[in-house]
Amino acid sequence: MSDSHTTEVVTGSIVLAVAVGFFLYAGQIVGLSGSGTTDSYSASFRSADGISIGTDVRLGGVKVGTVTDITLNPDTFRADADFTVLSDVALPEDTAAIISSEGLLGGNFVELLPGGSPFNLEPGAEIEDTQGSVSLVQLLLKFVAGSEDSAE
Repeated sequence: MSDSHTTEVVTGSIVLAVAVGFFLYAGQIVGLSGSGTTDSYSASFRSADGISIGTDVRLGGVKVGTVTDITLNPDTFRADADFTVLSDVALPEDTAAIISSEGLLGGNFVELLPGGSPFNLEPGAEIEDTQGSVSLVQLLLKFVAGSEDSAE
């Protein structure tokens, strides 16, 4: 009897260790590891299709923050997005925020393109230079309409 109890305890311990390892790995992937302090910024997009709260903010392909809020501005009819960026990432004043796609089937993310200004944005500042998401359907329609015009 004691052999079966020992086997059960060892097997249970292994399963528990694997589960803890899985949750730690999943927490790092999702970004729950608390990798430092963050600064908040905002940007106003003509179209914010494909992004939502929790969407990645990337700089040079590396995740440096997340989108924390998206609201419709009733005065400008633009999508105002608030997002955080790691505090140790200094953004030049002429940084651009672009909604980019990971590919045809991939999701969207906010890409930061730093400019060449020697002065940095203050935390809480608004990024003025923005580009909204591009609709694949609209691009295909323009391509089809353009090819019909050139055939005549």
